[in-house]
Amino acid sequence: MARNACIRVADATAANNIVRHPGPAAGETAGREDARMTIRDVSRQFGVTLRALRFYEAKRLIAPERRGPTRLYRPSDCERLTLILAGQRLGFTLAEIRDLLGKPGGKTLHLTREKCVAQIKVLEQQKRNIEISIAELRQIYSSFYKKLLETG
Repeated sequence: MARNACIRVADATAANNIVRHPGPAAGETAGREDARMTIRDVSRQFGVTLRALRFYEAKRLIAPERRGPTRLYRPSDCERLTLILAGQRLGFTLAEIRDLLGKPGGKTLHLTREKCVAQIKVLEQQKRNIEISIAELRQIYSSFYKKLLETG
């Protein structure tokens, strides 16, 4: 594979069992492009809020069919939502996810080796910052406990 080649997140998932999300079961909606789900159904299926779905639509990450005020999600919309949520779990911003999805009908996150390495560095730095914060909070907590023992 070329150094800058893109890898499909779906391929990485199948190969390594990473980037999974409890979206529609495999084959559940496959071949049924006429199948539609309401926003409430999608919200329950993916464990996201109605507000989040509307926000993704406002940011043009997803484009469900509209029939009057009703949003109807096609299986392709659900596939795209799966990728959006995978991108978020990997720590990418919505703007980055939009770029990784590419064109509006994009069905994969186009991750390069370099993008993966860069994101790993970002997440490792966040992890270090969280570990420092936890250590500081433990110190503060211990000082409260010591004061309690001194006054008790």
